[in-house]
Amino acid sequence: MSGASVLFIGGSGVISASCVREAVEQGFDVTVLNRGTTGGRPIPEGVTRLQADVSDRSALAEVVGDRHWDVVVNWIAFTPDQVQADVDFFAGRTRQYVFISSASAYQTPATHLPITESTPLKNPYWQYSRDKIACEELLMTAYREQDFPVTIIRPSHTYDETKLPLTGGWTAVARMR
Repeated sequence: MSGASVLFIGGSGVISASCVREAVEQGFDVTVLNRGTTGGRPIPEGVTRLQADVSDRSALAEVVGDRHWDVVVNWIAFTPDQVQADVDFFAGRTRQYVFISSASAYQTPATHLPITESTPLKNPYWQYSRDKIACEELLMTAYREQDFPVTIIRPSHTYDETKLPLTGGWTAVARMR
């Protein structure tokens, strides 16, 4: 392949599997790093597969070796310690680190609509959201202080051909269209 190289950490989840397929179709040189335990969403042919538990940093170092990627996308980082470990590990190994956060990090309850990227990050009701906010803060500090190259994505309604986005069933999908 002649496209940019991308490492997807995860790669077989609701959103990430679709992104892996799209990246392959777009001509990216795709590598997926995961534990190899998910079979519901197969990894496409032509993808380099690395198998390790990303939380086991010695196993990660062993399978990654001296590889570098243009982009590293982490779909399965949820806490600041996981993100700090990524900053430490991938600094100098990628030109862009993409952190998958959550739209649930936006101010809850919302004080105005629509919610935009300038809406404050504050969710006192869900630890998951507070952890994602803390991860984002850590990454922005790493960017400001160490030039760690970061992009933050905040998905909202996540779905694919195996999981509907809302309890309204397919009618919700029709409304979203």
